[in-house]
Amino acid sequence: QVQLVESGGELVQAGGSLTLACAFSGYTTFSSSTMGWFRQAPGKEREFVATIYWNNAVYYSNSVKGRFAISRDNGKNMAYLQMNSLKPEDTAVYYCAASYNQNYPLVDRYDYSVWGQGTQVTVSS
Repeated sequence: QVQLVESGGELVQAGGSLTLACAFSGYTTFSSSTMGWFRQAPGKEREFVATIYWNNAVYYSNSVKGRFAISRDNGKNMAYLQMNSLKPEDTAVYYCAASYNQNYPLVDRYDYSVWGQGTQVTVSS
């Protein structure tokens, strides 16, 4: 059974930076997973942010492209989301998720079978 634990969310001023981390544990192989980040603002649907595939290919939503960077460390079973030039509209609970789906791109929440509990990111104006 795979478990994901996010960390790093906090209150930050607009224009600032933040790095979220996702720790992966379980009996399946982290290096063969696709890791995604999603976010959910109050009253809104959970939306795709970024994903990194098993081969390190990355894909971003248009709203974060050029500002956020997703990465992974297979040796540590960790995934990261570096967020720069943060805006108030980036405020949300951020979730990491794991997928072993072979489709491309994996931008739908239903493509992911394992989810973390989420970490709150608040960007003040």
